[in-house]
Amino acid sequence: MQNTHLTLEDIAQQCGGQMPLPVQEANSAVFAEPWQAHAFAMVLQLHEKGLFTWPAWAAALTQEIRNAQASGDTDTGATYYMHWLNALEALVLAKQLGTADQIHDLEHAWEAAAARTPHGQAIVLDT
Repeated sequence: MQNTHLTLEDIAQQCGGQMPLPVQEANSAVFAEPWQAHAFAMVLQLHEKGLFTWPAWAAALTQEIRNAQASGDTDTGATYYMHWLNALEALVLAKQLGTADQIHDLEHAWEAAAARTPHGQAIVLDT
């Protein structure tokens, strides 16, 4: 049975301590915005479905962070979950699980669904 209540530290340990963690102030929330929790959950779900291993995820996330730093990201932690999304997109494309156009269309569908969903209710995409 898989543990669906993993913390960032738990995942980092499963990756052999190789996954970079966001910069956080003491006693601060892990997720500053709901979309960050959603990005985190998408990665957990895809891993649980066997689409990638934790070491593969750690490598993709590390590469994304390095790319961002090389482009001038100050690495304050504010962009950490953007790196999650970008790494996830790169894995989806590399594994040919979707195309850039499909990801783009899904992004817009999500934005539209979020805009029409009353606060506090679950966002549901049209299928």
